[in-house]
Amino acid sequence: KGIVYGALVESYASEQSARITAMEEASKNADTMLQSLRLAYNRARQAMITQEVSEIVSGAAALEN
Repeated sequence: KGIVYGALVESYASEQSARITAMEEASKNADTMLQSLRLAYNRARQAMITQEVSEIVSGAAALEN
């Protein structure tokens, strides 16, 4: 009886350990993906800002001429 209970407890502990490991890896992957998406977003935002500033400068230069 004690051997069966011990085996069940060990099996449950192993299952929980595997779940924890899987969730830690998923969290790391999500963090990596989030960092990549933030970088892409910031680059796109900066490109839009640069384009807007360029258009404003071009418009101002056209008005001066």
